[in-house]
Amino acid sequence: MEGLIEFKRISVMRGQTRALDDVSLSIGVGEHVAVLGPNGCGKSTLIKTITRECYSLLEEDSSVRILGNDCWNVFELRSLLGIVSNDLMAACTREFSGSDIVLSGFFSSIGIWPHQEVTETMRKAAERAMSMLEVSHLADRSVDEMSSGEARRFLIARALVHQPRALILDEPSVALDLFAQHELRVILRKLAQSGIGIVMVTHHVSDLIPEIDRVVLMQRGRIVADGPTREILVESRVSKLFGRPLQLSERDGYYNLW
Repeated sequence: MEGLIEFKRISVMRGQTRALDDVSLSIGVGEHVAVLGPNGCGKSTLIKTITRECYSLLEEDSSVRILGNDCWNVFELRSLLGIVSNDLMAACTREFSGSDIVLSGFFSSIGIWPHQEVTETMRKAAERAMSMLEVSHLADRSVDEMSSGEARRFLIARALVHQPRALILDEPSVALDLFAQHELRVILRKLAQSGIGIVMVTHHVSDLIPEIDRVVLMQRGRIVADGPTREILVESRVSKLFGRPLQLSERDGYYNLW
């Protein structure tokens, strides 16, 4: 399988904090992987290292390869990755229509601006993405007038509009109510079954869909476990990860903790 990322012994500083500490991780382009861990464990820094918002320290035996390359034009790289993050959601929740937010994925911008030329091919691609996410009827509505669930679907459509090599999701269910969480899982299953790779970082096991067949556990900036979902998600391991006794249940590939 072609490599989406190949990280070897990388460390990343965020201010005075070593957010990633000697992390080695390989993920293939078509894989469906969840990175799970408590807040502050380094999950979001891992995503930002993939998208080149963060850079690893120059250390011996350390290397970063993304889609086979160790050097990228950031804008070119982001056109190959479908990014859905809370930072991006906050930036997109403005007086732009849903369709403009989707089209802006072609330009790595927020909304469409006068100097950007939108072609008919781009419009058709945006229409297909909105149709797949079942939000075509909201295309002309301003994003800041949408529910969180509706806005999140447009952000995913924006991420998909240029047919990326993988979809990168950072805490996908934040600010969503139970109905919107359910609808999001339905959409993600649809996308996974279509063949697109998914890398999801979350601290909620309920975000996982049955198609996620590999789980990586992170704690204090390190990877503490990595393997098939059913082998990794066991009560003793998850309780240790979150630092308290927990009960874990699984039904038809969906997980819950209490």
